[in-house]
Amino acid sequence: MNVLEKAKKNFLMKEKYLSPYATLSKDAIRFGGEKEDIRPPYFHDIDRIIHSLSYTRYLNKTQVYPMNDNDHVSRRITHVQLVSKIARTIGRALNLNEDLIEAIALGHDIGHTPLGHAGESMINEICQKELGCSFAHNIQGVRYYLCVANGGKGHNLTLQVLDGIMTHNGEMVSPIYEPMKKTKEEFLREYEEAYQDLKKSKTYRPMTLEGCVVRISDIIGYIGRDIEDAIMIGKFDRKDLPESITSILGNNNRDIVNTIILDIIKESMDKPYIKMSDKVYQALFALKNFNQEHIYRYSLSTIQFKKYQVGMWKLYHQYYNDLVQQNQKSVIYTLFLNHQDDFYCKNTSLKRQIIDFLCGMTDDFFLKELKKIR
Repeated sequence: MNVLEKAKKNFLMKEKYLSPYATLSKDAIRFGGEKEDIRPPYFHDIDRIIHSLSYTRYLNKTQVYPMNDNDHVSRRITHVQLVSKIARTIGRALNLNEDLIEAIALGHDIGHTPLGHAGESMINEICQKELGCSFAHNIQGVRYYLCVANGGKGHNLTLQVLDGIMTHNGEMVSPIYEPMKKTKEEFLREYEEAYQDLKKSKTYRPMTLEGCVVRISDIIGYIGRDIEDAIMIGKFDRKDLPESITSILGNNNRDIVNTIILDIIKESMDKPYIKMSDKVYQALFALKNFNQEHIYRYSLSTIQFKKYQVGMWKLYHQYYNDLVQQNQKSVIYTLFLNHQDDFYCKNTSLKRQIIDFLCGMTDDFFLKELKKIR
């Protein structure tokens, strides 16, 4: 055995001791051929995700509050790292595959638009009117890794990671998360169906237990941190949190995260599912509703939302005109299409090209482009 073979064996050594419900490297499925090196496939996927340009753009994408000058308020990069850490904590305690968990967690929000969920609803409106389909960031994340990234060639991530990204949606809270086995064809069918039925994409079940861990970790990663951000910028006071919730989960991010993680570990140890106790589940569900009423619905004022909604449409029409007129000086060419391969450009409609470009923008770039056309 040479040195590299020994290194590869060392990478896989820990898998001998994983839970019988864990996903092993030998189970990895890719859509295209791949010459694997010493890195196991899910570990390899992590590297492809963090080295991608889209990962860098997490730095300036909104988590909840767009256009906020407070440097301590969470950005999208903060969230994905928190989700990764929380999910790996649960995964290590339950003896699951941490490489798969980390890959899903770090890539799960890559499809997010500028302006966070507000921007997502704006682009969904454009998609429905212009393309006759829906838009959801989890589905766009899959699309990005399949056929937009790497000049249109995609990153050839494993099916297990792509599925975890597609099914990560933390907006839907459940008391129990059970994986559902899928083939490539079943995964692709779900992916295509989501464009026609937005609600479906929120209900898809992960194909792995690791995907289930990331799904619950998504809400754990934002639910308490969003409260801290809201308090920091004066949206409400900590004493406004309902005692019926804080008496169970705690009234700060540290206690909320710790309480839910420990509860999941206790309820899920040596089980083929991820579960919360009824008490913690009910408190988390109530906290999510509280956050919706006191945080998320006020992330942008009505005036701000309308302003940027009109702006999103203006950019869409500007880029469409640029494509029709083949204005090679437009940023949609210089920063995007000139770096895509012929297959992408020839097989992607002009309208879809614009959506791919728009949703990849950071907040600052969106605002910069908007100023140009006012």
